[in-house]
Amino acid sequence: MGPGGCILLIGAGAIPAFGTDWQMRSVNLDAVGAIMMILDVIGALAFTSIAKRRRVVVPSPPPLINEKRDRRL
Repeated sequence: MGPGGCILLIGAGAIPAFGTDWQMRSVNLDAVGAIMMILDVIGALAFTSIAKRRRVVVPSPPPLINEKRDRRL
């Protein structure tokens, strides 16, 4: 899941936490939304740490030096 998916799921967790006033006997929607948002933030942090490890910059090779030069010029 990329960063866009994490942001989308954080928004999906915010809807039951802050955007509804439904009352259910067996489910606390505020807790469900908060848990979803926390897990998605953890997912976003994990994604960015993995993405940083993948970005390895390979240095360019040193220039080749020709030891045998043509001295006839």
